[in-house]
Amino acid sequence: MKVLEKIALIIYSNIVLILSIILCLLIVGWLDIDLVGKVVTSVVLGETSSKVILGISVLFILLSIKCIFFDSSSKEQTKERQGILLENESGKLMISRETIESLVNSVALNFQSAEDVTTRIELDKENNVKVFVNLIVNEEAVIKDLSANLQTRIKEKVKAATDLEVKEVNITVKKVAPKKQQEGIQ
Repeated sequence: MKVLEKIALIIYSNIVLILSIILCLLIVGWLDIDLVGKVVTSVVLGETSSKVILGISVLFILLSIKCIFFDSSSKEQTKERQGILLENESGKLMISRETIESLVNSVALNFQSAEDVTTRIELDKENNVKVFVNLIVNEEAVIKDLSANLQTRIKEKVKAATDLEVKEVNITVKKVAPKKQQEGIQ
């Protein structure tokens, strides 16, 4: 949230709180409705106070319209969700999440003991990459060795292809698939 939106939210919350307390006191009978009416009338009809209230009201209306109809996320935040934006003196390069995911998938599937792979990528504002790999391995796989080699190879490949540092490669072995039988051999 932007600072202006936070301030507007705090002010709205306080106004709603005060109005709720006043309504509760009126309903319970601890506050006289004539007294509330006189205070509101004097504030609204006062020359200076009415102008201040009008200005604040217009500001609140504009803030409300902005918060209701316009997305508060900036273009940069949207780009962060889509991928990583790299810039140099020649221009800009957007590397999408899908690109990094397919790169990781191709690395993982190059290992003979990896049967199937799904990948999820997390990116942050500092262009840090976290990779989450779900694997199905064959029954001959040495999972500890496979995961260590896979983590190293993924980091190397992503660095070479995109010049991005992979902070974490988290591997989950979801299943061990039975060995596929060759046709014709019994």
